[in-house]
Amino acid sequence: MGILSGLKGLFSGGESPPEKAEETIEYKGFSIVPAPMKDGGQFRVAAIITKGEGEDQKTHKFIRSDLMPNRDECIQITLRKTKLTIDQLGDNIFG
Repeated sequence: MGILSGLKGLFSGGESPPEKAEETIEYKGFSIVPAPMKDGGQFRVAAIITKGEGEDQKTHKFIRSDLMPNRDECIQITLRKTKLTIDQLGDNIFG
């Protein structure tokens, strides 16, 4: 799958769902759930980032173009990138 067709799939709703739920990681008041997406024979960096509870809970679907050859490596890269994004954007990650 080419980069353009992969990006088209992301925006058209054609992305693969995460294989299984991963353990939630708490970081600076945010919750991160890695959600690697199978893409061909590789895994796309993706996660769900949330903050707050109940009606005040905010959610951000974190998807990047990075592809990793195996699931464990993808999860490690996902956590590094989500933490960096949280450090840089804080609550602005929610828009």
